Amino acid sequence: MALIALASSVIISVGSIAWGYSEAGFIIFSRWVILFGIVWLVTAWRGWGWLASPALAFAVMLAGAGLWFGLTPGWMFAGGIFSLFAWDMTDFRRRMIGVASDEHTRAVERRHIARISLLSLAGLFVASLAMIVRLKFTFEWGVFLVVVILLGLSQLAGWLKK
Repeated sequence: MALIALASSVIISVGSIAWGYSEAGFIIFSRWVILFGIVWLVTAWRGWGWLASPALAFAVMLAGAGLWFGLTPGWMFAGGIFSLFAWDMTDFRRRMIGVASDEHTRAVERRHIARISLLSLAGLFVASLAMIVRLKFTFEWGVFLVVVILLGLSQLAGWLKK
């Protein structure tokens, strides 16, 4: 479950940053951001946690630069929020490796993901407010919010089914 949350947070983070830059016309730069995301996904899948901190710093730097250049704030906030989520999940997975898998550890994992998901939801709410204030709330942003909410609801349904 933590690996799925980690992979989806990396995809959402990198996808948001790349979308924000491509929306502003930086298509080639967006492709480099996607390549960076692929490298981040491969290292996370292989269990190489050493890239998580530099990847977080790089993603936050890209998001900050995007805000500085006046790109759509929602995409930059989402990129920063979900890169922080991915960094946290990488560290959480590293700490949980030595723990024997039982129902208690699964409950700890569920609670941790639920807490960090609530923080991410709060960040997306702030980003949406920023986009409404700047009159940049677009159809794409609405679709993105729906996809993230559906992802969270499906995760919640899976937990309740168990």
